[in-house]
Amino acid sequence: MNPSTQDTIVALSTAPGVGAIGVIRLSGDEAITITNKVFKGKDLTKQESHTIHFGTIRNGDKVVDEVLVSLFIAPKSFTKENVVEISCHGSPFILKQVIKVLLQNGARLAKAGEFTQRAFLNGQFDLAQAEAVADLINADSEASHEAALKQMRGGFSEQIKTLREELIHFASMVELELDFGEEDVEFADRDDLKKLINDLQAVIVKLISSFDLGNVIKNGVPTVIAGKPNAGKSTLLNALLNEEKAIVSDIAGTTRDFIEDEINLGGINFRFIDTAGLRETTDIIEAMGVKRTQEQMQKASLIIYMVDMANDELVDMHREINKLENLGIPFIVVGNKLDKAKAEIKEAIEKIKGSVLISAYSKDNLDALKDRILEVVNLDNFKTGDTVVTNIRHYDNLLKTRDALQDVLNGLGMNVTGDFLAMDIRQALHYLGEITGEITTDDLLANIFSKFCIGK
Repeated sequence: MNPSTQDTIVALSTAPGVGAIGVIRLSGDEAITITNKVFKGKDLTKQESHTIHFGTIRNGDKVVDEVLVSLFIAPKSFTKENVVEISCHGSPFILKQVIKVLLQNGARLAKAGEFTQRAFLNGQFDLAQAEAVADLINADSEASHEAALKQMRGGFSEQIKTLREELIHFASMVELELDFGEEDVEFADRDDLKKLINDLQAVIVKLISSFDLGNVIKNGVPTVIAGKPNAGKSTLLNALLNEEKAIVSDIAGTTRDFIEDEINLGGINFRFIDTAGLRETTDIIEAMGVKRTQEQMQKASLIIYMVDMANDELVDMHREINKLENLGIPFIVVGNKLDKAKAEIKEAIEKIKGSVLISAYSKDNLDALKDRILEVVNLDNFKTGDTVVTNIRHYDNLLKTRDALQDVLNGLGMNVTGDFLAMDIRQALHYLGEITGEITTDDLLANIFSKFCIGK
């Protein structure tokens, strides 16, 4: 083990800045002893775990602050080490002074994510669960919170561990055959192995497929509002936000660049992007805006295509919808200006499956549009409790596992020898093990935990 893991570490665990209170956390063998050196009150070294004590933190004879000290004695703590949490008044000056006096008495400043890294190294939870701690802290919607909580509680980890254990059993049987190579014995039934690999592939492919949804849950849904100039795109954005975010004008081409803001619908964050109107133009600046609109549409997860039912022509509408179909990105056709709609345009839009008719100006039918947006995103699988992959590292390892298992199937089809089968199975086991941390490297851990905030 790295010698630095034997140090007692300290960091501010609450957000920096002025607040009512700030919490300073220590973890390590000497956490209680170091705190006791600067604490005036009860002798902390003689107190029980999970108790709270009032007193003062002192620098020599000088009182720094009145505090509450919480004790968590190993292994009954987050890190499975001795942990002390000192609740101080939330002045940045006071917090710095308390940390300074703790450093002077033997602690060292924690690195980013070091508390959670120690919890992982000490067996509190696996690597996927540790990563979920960071996701939980950064969760900014009901869906992202629920996904992180499920992963932190081990749902995803248990599924991966089960897959790995089943594969380990067959790997051991195949490798046992190698010890009896000259006797031509077969401990691992090839038909059973093939069935297992196919069953594993079905689960892994389902997990891989869930990543698109997981990415939406974690990062929000980039949703482009597109359409011809003056279709009401900026008016719709303002109506959804309930504020005047975008400039609205009767002059076509007012929006020259894209404007975006986040809205939470049904527990999911949607990043709505109001774009320049789609049309041919000789105005250089407006043309740049149209180009950016097209770029945003290609990167979107959802497109709301707005039709001005008072002024658009059927032929133009059908041409643009055909372009959207060829783009291959989910889209909703929204007929705007319901109060001024031409009958032929209104009837044509009503025939388009999943379309919505609204008046962005008077906010008519906005709830129907929101419901339709949630239908397209479709969180049914997530809400029924299925495991959803939200982490790009896990997704990448699942792809590699799938490919390694396919190599096993190909090998079985060609009747390759056990040593080649064992090699491909070990490769799959390696990638699965990297997800939960059975297999790690210092570089991998450093990369993961460096993204955590200091104090967690």
